[in-house]
Amino acid sequence: MISTVKKEITIQNELLSKIKWACTFSNCEPKIKNGNLRKLEKFNVAYVEPHKAIIKDKTYLFFNYHDYFYINDLTNKYPLSSLREIIRAN
Repeated sequence: MISTVKKEITIQNELLSKIKWACTFSNCEPKIKNGNLRKLEKFNVAYVEPHKAIIKDKTYLFFNYHDYFYINDLTNKYPLSSLREIIRAN
């Protein structure tokens, strides 16, 4: 039987402050959920689930120490510097 180990990853303080800063200009409050590290025991397989921030009913995905974020899924990446403009446009 394959068992998985789930370990929560806390969001980096610098990333958290950037998200909150971008939301202050759009008068919204983000709902943030920490990401997870999932490992399959006895196998060399691991998956990092991104941090999720729900802002204005859209899901934004973030990884620690990355300069990009994603919206809804991991297909299109956007620079973190454009987060404020994208939140305001949506």
